[in-house]
Amino acid sequence: MTDPYRQGLDILAQTGAVQDRRRNLVAEVAPEFARIAIGFTYGDIMGRPGLALNLRQLAAIAATAAIGTDIAELRAHVSAALHLGWTKSEIIEILIQVAAHAGITASMQALAGCHDLLVEMDPQCASCDADSSGGQL
Repeated sequence: MTDPYRQGLDILAQTGAVQDRRRNLVAEVAPEFARIAIGFTYGDIMGRPGLALNLRQLAAIAATAAIGTDIAELRAHVSAALHLGWTKSEIIEILIQVAAHAGITASMQALAGCHDLLVEMDPQCASCDADSSGGQL
């Protein structure tokens, strides 16, 4: 049997994820919880057979955007989806779909929070340097 934590770390590596500050802070105060969270979320759930990892990332984007409480987590899933080959326009369409199922506010918050990850860096774009930290529109 594969250790879910090790499998979770492998899956995180496949998505291009790096150890982030939040995960490090959690591991410092609750190392066993960090191990459980990575093992369950990425080892047991994301590592299941039957659905490709890139499709699982789209599901994670939609669910995280719909919940609307954690822009950092949403950004991590958007970055992972880009790393796994999804285009910016495909991810934008997923976030627009969130409006129909979770509300326009959730969709707008997700799009604004991921602005810098999703905008095509056009030198003529006046808003491209805007803060995309998830502030209100």
